[in-house]
Amino acid sequence: MEARFANQEEIEIWDSLIVKNPDGGNFLQGSVFAGIKSSNGWKNHKIICSFCALTVLEKNIPYLGKIWYVPKGPGISNLNDLQMAIKELRDFAAKNRVFLIKIEPEINKNYINTKSMHAIGVYSGSIQPNTSTVYINIENDTDKMLLQLSQKTRHAINRARRDGLKVKELEINDANCKTMLSLLKETMFDKKALLRSDEYYVNFWKEYSKKNQGKLFVAYDSKRPVAGAFVIVFGNKATYKDGGSIKEKTIYGTSHALQWSIVEWLSKNQYKSYDLCGTPPSENIEDKFHPYYGVGQLKTSFNKNIVDYIGVYDVVVNRNKYNIWVKFVSKFIKYYYKYLLKSNYY
Repeated sequence: MEARFANQEEIEIWDSLIVKNPDGGNFLQGSVFAGIKSSNGWKNHKIICSFCALTVLEKNIPYLGKIWYVPKGPGISNLNDLQMAIKELRDFAAKNRVFLIKIEPEINKNYINTKSMHAIGVYSGSIQPNTSTVYINIENDTDKMLLQLSQKTRHAINRARRDGLKVKELEINDANCKTMLSLLKETMFDKKALLRSDEYYVNFWKEYSKKNQGKLFVAYDSKRPVAGAFVIVFGNKATYKDGGSIKEKTIYGTSHALQWSIVEWLSKNQYKSYDLCGTPPSENIEDKFHPYYGVGQLKTSFNKNIVDYIGVYDVVVNRNKYNIWVKFVSKFIKYYYKYLLKSNYY
């Protein structure tokens, strides 16, 4: 089979096709994310190949041609199928003036050898924040799950609740988005991380809410919001997408209790897996100088097992144009977006 653009019937049921992929589907391959990126400078294509359905984001680079970026895809879980799918995709891309495909499949790097991946493409770091991450496997009996946590983690959850912390699922409207934005900014500014515009976040949250794929949870100390989390649900999986909190925690265990309330909600609604979305790599988890050391300690308190994915690989379609991209164009784009626009390219 040759890769091809999806037909209208397939586009109308796109999310259901993505969920049927070997990896169980990822929200970054879904129709909502594709629509959001289309409103922010990327064209999106929905493509069918032998092994999966995949969403491709496209940008045109003057004089070079097109870049295709496959966020968290192709949705394939083993190397052999990935190699065959990439051959189909590369041939199809060449017919569409594409010189580079950036892929980002969720394949555990411990299950592959680097030499095999080099036959597919060139390693180019990471784009999405959960190249290394922690999952919570959701069970029906959350009381049983709670007992499986460490004593310190259970104590943090129970103490926060005993001291009056309340977690609410909120409607995603202008007022509640404003609350979430203030919590997000306080955390992100403290980490000196790049923030997109307020409009981007609000539109992002609302678009997922419209499809019933986005949920907003806010923790309150008395009447004051002290922490918040935006969670995406897609297929039978959930992902902790955005989070923030005030600097001064008045209740011990706030973050633990917020996440555990989300776990309870997910269990009640029959979801099976919760991606806490980003930790230091497993080899750096105890490095106190790593910028995400604290985040890693929080997330691994729910599960010590860190999954390290292979990251982003550049599938080269046109070698000469790719060399120009690497040596000159991509460096300028990274500088322009990071230091002048204070934003992210991808």
